[in-house]
Amino acid sequence: MNDRVPPTAPVPLATLLGHPALGLRQVAGAREADTPVYFVHTSEMEDPVPYLLGGELLLSAGVHCPEAAGAGTYWDRYVARTVQAGAAALGFGIAPVHDTVPRALVEACDRHGLPLVEVPRQTTFTAVASAVWDAMAERRHHELRSVTEAQQSLATAAARPHPVPAVLRQLGQHLGAWTVLYDPDGAELAAAGPRPSREARTALGALAARLRSGPSSAAGRAAGADGAELQLTAYGLGGPAGPEDRLALGVCAPRRDGADGAIVGVAVVLLSLLTARRVIGAEAERTAALVRLMLGAEPARVAGLLSRSPGQAGTAPEVRSGTREGGGLWTVVHGRRRGRGRDDGLLAAAALAAGLGTPLVDLDGDGLCALVPGEAEVRAQPGWTLGVGAPVPAADLPRGGADAARALRRAVAERVPLVRHGPARAGGVVSLVDPAEAGAHGRALLAPLDGAPALLETVRVWLSLHGSWDRTAVALEVHRNTVRQRIARAEALLDVDLGDADVRMELWFALKWA
Repeated sequence: MNDRVPPTAPVPLATLLGHPALGLRQVAGAREADTPVYFVHTSEMEDPVPYLLGGELLLSAGVHCPEAAGAGTYWDRYVARTVQAGAAALGFGIAPVHDTVPRALVEACDRHGLPLVEVPRQTTFTAVASAVWDAMAERRHHELRSVTEAQQSLATAAARPHPVPAVLRQLGQHLGAWTVLYDPDGAELAAAGPRPSREARTALGALAARLRSGPSSAAGRAAGADGAELQLTAYGLGGPAGPEDRLALGVCAPRRDGADGAIVGVAVVLLSLLTARRVIGAEAERTAALVRLMLGAEPARVAGLLSRSPGQAGTAPEVRSGTREGGGLWTVVHGRRRGRGRDDGLLAAAALAAGLGTPLVDLDGDGLCALVPGEAEVRAQPGWTLGVGAPVPAADLPRGGADAARALRRAVAERVPLVRHGPARAGGVVSLVDPAEAGAHGRALLAPLDGAPALLETVRVWLSLHGSWDRTAVALEVHRNTVRQRIARAEALLDVDLGDADVRMELWFALKWA
């Protein structure tokens, strides 16, 4: 087929022959069931070549050749020109000129291998064209649905504990193909699906080797073990490395269509993210740090491994002056998704990691928790409401998390995209109070609320929001009447009047120090 044929989903000629409402019947020519039809064109011109692009089902009633003029030489020349134009098939209408398909036309189509379809008297050419467009639309809908399902399954596979083999398996299942990941030297790192012949594997490896000279993809063909033709394609995986150092994805499939290209494109993006060298080293160290934490290590002793950027994997951790041992300061971020979103898994986490400047992102449904190394400014993220804690040493991460959670509640209540929890100002009133005495006083004052964490948190949020019932209800995700009932209960247990500004101030300091 020439390059003028559009990238649309063709309709196999067999689909039209099997359409019950059309009543079409093939009477001559090649009988390949998958002959693709890209257009329908009606013409009564003696020479169809100037009016065809290629891939058409050419419809004619033979008006250009009355029965008396239908000699074999005429029809042979007509069919030869139709084949030269690249038509997929010829549909001949029985009416109004001819009562039957001319014998000379049948013989010419058999001679030139052009499929000849008899269009019965009761079937209009418009009905044939309409059936082709309907079939194309159905095939296009099927392709889009297949691509959507493949995107979802590939993204799910990428979020599994061993994502690269899982993505290769899913890709192979969708394409009915053998999929393989090559290292820069051409060795197979992982593979999935039915293993093809040695000749096909060698040819696919040669295509992957061609990517080292710069191209992003290469395609070819090879014979399978049963003699059938196999489609071979190799894709370079993106990343900071040059072509000579990048990994490659190889696909060996028995067929290739438009939907397959879109599905492979999704897999290439995911595998590029999963195998980028700048991520692999840092990820190994972050995994080691998390293992040590689970085994009881002090946070400050593993913070250095977690705080290295991807490009610093394997280097010594930076220790900031004025902070405790182990990786400097950390900023905790809590978030809540705005509106009704969906869990985008790996891709959403990757987008947030890029936006927040840290790979340490935990997505849990509509909730977010992230650790940002150092004191970098955290910016608002599209679709999320964020609370940002003040930078704290690794040993004080629980306090940083609590501050971030309070900041998030304020952001939700005030309907703003981001709220930062600021540290206490040096030289303020708190500097005049001994921390140990202040803590003991706060715990004693709040003792009546021990065992009632909901009441304690409601008081804390209500005071931070200046006694607003509505904003406190929004922040805590409860009804405003529930807030009123809890505050009234806390007043009774504490035996205070929360309408008194002095009482509120004293309780606020108690909450800060307890």
